[in-house]
Amino acid sequence: MLHTIGINHKTAPVDLRERLSFAPEQMGTALKACCDLPGIHEAAILSTCNRTELYCNMESDADQALVQWLADYHGLEPVDIKPIIYAHPDSDMIRHMMRVATGLDSLVLGEPQILGQMKDAYHHADKAGTLGPLLNRLFQHIFTVAKQVRTDTSIGGSPVSVAFAAVRLAGQIFGQWPQQTALLIGAGETIELTARHLHEQGIGHMIIANRTAERAHELANQFDAYAIGLPEIPAHLADADIIISSTASPTPVLKYEPVRKALKARKHKPMFMVDIAVPRDIETEVAGLEDVYLYTVDDLKDVIEDNMRSRRAAAQEAEEIIDVQVTHFLGWLRSMDAISTIRALRSNAEQTRDEVLDKALQRLAQGKPAEEVLRFLSHTLTNKLIHQPSASLREASFEGRQEMIKAVQELYKLPSDKD
Repeated sequence: MLHTIGINHKTAPVDLRERLSFAPEQMGTALKACCDLPGIHEAAILSTCNRTELYCNMESDADQALVQWLADYHGLEPVDIKPIIYAHPDSDMIRHMMRVATGLDSLVLGEPQILGQMKDAYHHADKAGTLGPLLNRLFQHIFTVAKQVRTDTSIGGSPVSVAFAAVRLAGQIFGQWPQQTALLIGAGETIELTARHLHEQGIGHMIIANRTAERAHELANQFDAYAIGLPEIPAHLADADIIISSTASPTPVLKYEPVRKALKARKHKPMFMVDIAVPRDIETEVAGLEDVYLYTVDDLKDVIEDNMRSRRAAAQEAEEIIDVQVTHFLGWLRSMDAISTIRALRSNAEQTRDEVLDKALQRLAQGKPAEEVLRFLSHTLTNKLIHQPSASLREASFEGRQEMIKAVQELYKLPSDKD
């Protein structure tokens, strides 16, 4: 059966999402460990700042073992996570994955980054060897559906994202963009999108800090910014009016003491901070400093809601597309159930053909006329192929099992007795 378990921004606060997240470098070993569980045949893991989800092809009685493994892997007890976990079996999993990939289940409705993250989940599982034919086919179908939704609806038409919401909120607080300096920590997709929005707003100065200097310089060159390494952050903090951070660091990169010193140097001029990362990049104690306005991903919900109205009609169209595509994939799944029967039917027919063909060739070798042999071949083959179905139909009719008769009429496109 298909089965998914997970947590997201709707069911779990940021601290629990942090504890249940998987870093990219953990994916290979985690996926293999998951597939080593009894009853788990295929697995993929999606882990972002807003969700952690396990997608599996597994036996129906393996669901509790999956929850136990997720808790154990992160040093938690199942009782700690069961209240925040959701589970979607079979068709519900297919629909859920489609909604996730199209951004319908995101904090920001229709945000496009999740599709790339879903593709990352696929590639991690493919590399780890934990994808089989079923999950592989499902992922490919989901990518096709996501493309169709993006093409056929305006779900991604408005510039709404966590990055956009952070910039929008900063604008509401400061207003005069040319007079402000922004410090962006990280150089991933979210920070790149944030830099783009700030650049378009006409930010006065922009500093990009990253662990890898080359990537920081590459991004800085795109947006007339200044690149620094993470150790240089304290020296530039006092210049920053706006700080937006999104790294993959397992520990905070911006700590309380440097911020306190920067505020003193700024003579307590306000600092606006948005911590988009999971785990968090900015120590929680920083929020207690006067003149610091620190927001996390969860705090952006109200800001984001103001930018959602134009996407809701498109979301309804997307849901309708998904309804159709879930049905299509379930049809493909059901067709897989018939494969063994089709193979057996073909094998039986081919065996019968070969037996009759051998007898026909023997008759030709004995000098029988070709026309006589052809008539023997067609007559004998026809009788052998319909003998068992005919006997089964007579038995079904005798026992009053009309459903079998109707099934054969439908299978062979035969007229019914009423026609």
